[in-house]
Amino acid sequence: MSGIKELIRTETDGTLSFGDYELAEKQKRSDYEHDGDLYKVKTFADITKLERNGMFVYESVPGTAVYNFRETENGVSFQVEGTKDTQIILGLEEEAEYKIYINDTNIGTMKTNMGGKLVLSVEAGTAGSIPVKVVKL
Repeated sequence: MSGIKELIRTETDGTLSFGDYELAEKQKRSDYEHDGDLYKVKTFADITKLERNGMFVYESVPGTAVYNFRETENGVSFQVEGTKDTQIILGLEEEAEYKIYINDTNIGTMKTNMGGKLVLSVEAGTAGSIPVKVVKL
């Protein structure tokens, strides 16, 4: 798949796809409207970051491409693709507990901190696109 060339787009199923880890220099797109919210994406080989209405939503180091990103009151689901192992930070509900699934495997539960951030690692690279699901308990 290798990155979202338009940096961010709405898919036919209503989900968002964003990020391009193949870029050598940082690019950004602001004020992308989706479901009444304004999104901003910054992306390149070193980092991909998504904000909604000025608030943190997603960050990966190194940069990634994220497909079919869906956020509900019960959690987040998406597919992630990159060139190597990736640390992902998600902005979720503060001090809430979530069950984490990576590549359809339950890796356990995690609790967000006071800022609502949840940190996880994904072994990306040669595996292609990897499904990630974070479900609120």
